[in-house]
Amino acid sequence: MPVKSLAHAPRSTRTARSTRTPRSARTPRSRHASHRLAADAGLLVVAAAFILPLAWVVLSSLDPKADLRVRLPDSLTLDNYDQVLTPEITFTPLLNSLLLCGGGTLLTVVCAALAAYPLSRYRSRLNRPFMLTILFATSLPITAIMVPVYALFVQVDLIDTMQGTIFFFAASQLPFAIWLMKNFMDGVPKELEEAAWTDGASSFQSLLRIVLPLMGPGVAVVTVFSFVMMWGNFFVPFMLLLTPEQMPASVSINDFFGNKGTVVYGQLAAFSILYSTPVILLYVLVSRKLGGGFALGGAVKG
Repeated sequence: MPVKSLAHAPRSTRTARSTRTPRSARTPRSRHASHRLAADAGLLVVAAAFILPLAWVVLSSLDPKADLRVRLPDSLTLDNYDQVLTPEITFTPLLNSLLLCGGGTLLTVVCAALAAYPLSRYRSRLNRPFMLTILFATSLPITAIMVPVYALFVQVDLIDTMQGTIFFFAASQLPFAIWLMKNFMDGVPKELEEAAWTDGASSFQSLLRIVLPLMGPGVAVVTVFSFVMMWGNFFVPFMLLLTPEQMPASVSINDFFGNKGTVVYGQLAAFSILYSTPVILLYVLVSRKLGGGFALGGAVKG
């Protein structure tokens, strides 16, 4: 008996066969859903890895019997803060940190702006080698250069001085700050400077009055990045400063760890929150200014 071809089959049969969804067409949707669930699970794991230490710090600072476990305290107390809020433990180290990091950040931003301006505005054969050189400088570990720096500071009498530590802080952050500053400076139209030059402004005046105000978000990013990197630096002040009264908070936090492994976890958590407060405040203050700065930069470009 001859088999009927599909062309001679009834229209209803052809319609049913054509509208039937193949199994392979439903597979990508289910595969996408499984991939999304796996991604969400991975994000939850990463979020928990960040949230649990923060939860431990907050809860332990209010727990009179704090330990390494993350748990709700039986009773809330501020005794841990009362114990660490003293000039020797908190106020003097925080003041030293503000002086070191604030001075180093100011010096870094000023030098980075002056170094990035000719790299951004003038073309030279030395621009690329110079940028590659400072890029290589950012990859050098701080421990590799500390020994010759320590010997140099001994010869020039900068050991155990705040200004010497500020200079080294600025020098260590300057290469990457120049890279960031140049990238932001490239986004400022040069035509605005040319108009200022026509009116008789010098290059320094155009940098100070035109370029830097328009790249305010870039300056803020460099400032925050440099300050945060200096604020959490333990090795540099530990090596270059010898007097306990000059130690910043990043070094004095080591005093909470006893010689025989005994740690007062509640006071350590309270000091950690106080130690993190200036950085958080700086980030909040700068983030409020960035929105308007970015809008201004986009309007000028447009």
